[in-house]
Amino acid sequence: MKAAICYERNQPVRIEEVILDAPRRDEVRVRLAASGVCHSDLSFVHGILPGKLPCILGHEGAGTVEEVGEGVNRLAVGDKVVLSWVTPCFSCFYCRIGKPQLCEVGERINQTNRMPDGTSRAHQDGQELNVFSALGTMAESAVIPANAAIKLPDDAPLDKCALLGCAVMTGVGAVFNTAEVTLGSSVAVFGAGGVGLNAVQGAFLASAERIIAVDTQPKKLEMARTFGATHLIDASKVDPVESIRELTEKRGVDYAFEAIGRKETIEQAYAATRKAGTCVVIGLGSIKDSISLNVFMLPLMEKRLVGSWYGGANVHRDIPRLFALYRAGRLKLDELVTRTLSRRSAEARRAGDPHLLTRANQRGLRGDARGDERARGDRLLILPAIPRSERLESLLQRNILGP
Repeated sequence: MKAAICYERNQPVRIEEVILDAPRRDEVRVRLAASGVCHSDLSFVHGILPGKLPCILGHEGAGTVEEVGEGVNRLAVGDKVVLSWVTPCFSCFYCRIGKPQLCEVGERINQTNRMPDGTSRAHQDGQELNVFSALGTMAESAVIPANAAIKLPDDAPLDKCALLGCAVMTGVGAVFNTAEVTLGSSVAVFGAGGVGLNAVQGAFLASAERIIAVDTQPKKLEMARTFGATHLIDASKVDPVESIRELTEKRGVDYAFEAIGRKETIEQAYAATRKAGTCVVIGLGSIKDSISLNVFMLPLMEKRLVGSWYGGANVHRDIPRLFALYRAGRLKLDELVTRTLSRRSAEARRAGDPHLLTRANQRGLRGDARGDERARGDRLLILPAIPRSERLESLLQRNILGP
């Protein structure tokens, strides 16, 4: 099979042949239909996210089960599945207290990019390859822990449902699981990228009365409006904190979400939160950065500053619920994808165009939007939404998908 492999930091990723072992106990092999390109993949290539090389990239995907290993009872060949980049074990301390997104086994997998037993099922020239989150969705197939596969109904469109595995779960989950946004509340979302858009639509689903999107790119802000934002703030032109206060009778919002991962925007989101309000940090920033809080004001204001990892998700509970909302026409998935590209097209085009798809959209490369049948045998890369996002622009302008 073919896979996108990172061999060196800040160098083009190469699509090459890889040998994939059969699944072992509690593992399944999945034929991937579609994969998103998330900013985390770019962060790994640039060394912001640590990890050993070489490594097969990708952690946001969906596909069909091809083979099941010993001991796998809840999945069968032919099942459609979404992949979770945090694999819950269901038995560690955090899984037992209802926090599977913080699973100790899942954390170890993401630290090592290896299976729970420390090995890999992907090989090249006799060498074991590391596999991002033990998924490696930028490949034709993947052998993954069975607990990382969430079964979907037979009618699920895999090229859209791949987004449930990261962007949608992270953004919508932060609203419902972490913040528990209440009816009629006011919400601000800093960053209208793939995750931020889903925080916006999560607030809309939660029936927030006022949903304020903050970004520096007008096209992203207009996209946020289609996902439920009632007010738009261009932070390149005005002070977002003062603008939010103007919209909330000088108090600030009940809930603020930071979906960028920058010190400055986290501090702005906290400042834009009212007394006794909740500020949720979703964006993953640099380990070298710290934020500054006034120790006198901290108890006085009674604000909650919390992190949200993977939207506080219980993926085996939440992803089926999200798909049900999509099927009912209440959750937007199709709108998150503005361009798709087949693997074969990607290989052909990158050879002649080092800045492949610089006019593309939001989150990453996606796949053939015309359906699963058209995608059969040709794995897809998915581009979730926002026009000309810096996320994808950065990926491509740095020639990440190079020859």
